[in-house]
Amino acid sequence: MRHCSTCPAWARCGITPDDYVSCLLHRDVTSESDMPHPRVIFRAPSILYKSRMASTTSDKATPQRQAELLQNLAETKICFTEASKSLSHAPTLVAVSKTKPAWMTRACYEEGQRDFGENSDIDLVNKAKKLADLDSLRWHFIGVMKKTEGDDLRRQARMRELTTVSNLHAIQSLTSTEDADIYNNAIPADRKAPLNMLLQVNTSGEVQKSGLQYVDTETEAADSPLFKLACHIIEHCPKLHFQGLMTIGSQTESLASSERPNQDFETLKKTRDVLEGMLRSNPTFDGRWGDNGKLLLSMGMTADFEAGLRAGSHIVRVGTGIFGARRMK
Repeated sequence: MRHCSTCPAWARCGITPDDYVSCLLHRDVTSESDMPHPRVIFRAPSILYKSRMASTTSDKATPQRQAELLQNLAETKICFTEASKSLSHAPTLVAVSKTKPAWMTRACYEEGQRDFGENSDIDLVNKAKKLADLDSLRWHFIGVMKKTEGDDLRRQARMRELTTVSNLHAIQSLTSTEDADIYNNAIPADRKAPLNMLLQVNTSGEVQKSGLQYVDTETEAADSPLFKLACHIIEHCPKLHFQGLMTIGSQTESLASSERPNQDFETLKKTRDVLEGMLRSNPTFDGRWGDNGKLLLSMGMTADFEAGLRAGSHIVRVGTGIFGARRMK
C-alpha cells in the first residue's frame, strides 16, 4: 500500500487491495506496509486523492466509468457538506466538466447535481444544446475569451452566442466594461432574469492569471478598474446583475491551506468588504447588486475547495475531483 507522504491526513476505506493511491498534486509517493485497512482512499484537507479516476484512459459511457464518476461525485459532496457545516449560508457546488462528454453531465444531474461549469464557451454552448431537456440545470461560464489580433469580431460573436443559452446562470470571469456592454446588448429580450456577473480578481499577483487588481482600502478602490466595472454594470447594464467576485488562488497557497488560512482567499474577502462598504454608501445602488446586500464569493477548486468553504466561500468549482483528469484538445 502506498500514499502521498506530503499530505499526512487520510481517511475512508475504499476499493481493492491492489489499487495504487496517488495525490493529484503531489508526486512524492512512499511505501506504507502497516496500513490498518486493506484499501484506503486518502483524503487530506484541501487535497482530493483519487486512484482509478486519475488513471482512467477512456471517457466512454461504460458502466465502470459511470460508477467511478458517481462515486467521485458522492465523495466530493460528503466533503463539501462537512466543510460547509460552520457556514451561515448555503454554498453552491459547481461541477466543472471541461473537456468531458455530455453524458457525464447528464449522469451527475440524474444524481441531483444542478450547477455545472465550463471553461470553454464553445463546449458550454454545445453541451447546453445536447442537454436542453434538463430543465433545472444551471450553467456557469468560468473561462476567459482571450482577445487575439484580428479575431475580435469572431470573439464578439461567440460572446453573443453564449448569452443565447437560456439556462446560463452566471459568468464568473468578467474583467472589462467593454465585455460587460457586449453581454448586456446581446441578452435575448425573452430572458426572464438578468445574467449574473462575477468579476474575476487576481489575488495572487501571478502574471499568467487573468483578473483585475484586488483592493485593500476604499481610497485605493475609488479609481480602481474593479470598482469602476462594478459601478458600470449597476448603472449601465440593466440586463446584467453584479453578483460577486471570483478568484483562482496560487498553487502555493492551495498546498498550504491545510496548515493556515489561504491568503489569496483572505485577499478576496478583504476586497469584497471594501466594495460592499462603497456600494452601500450609494443609496441609488440599493437592491441592484449582490444577493440580499452581500457580494458572493467564488473561491476554491478541486485542491482547495474545503479551504474555500472554511473561508466563507459561496461557490466552489470542482472539476478533476469529480470528472477525472482533464483531456487536452
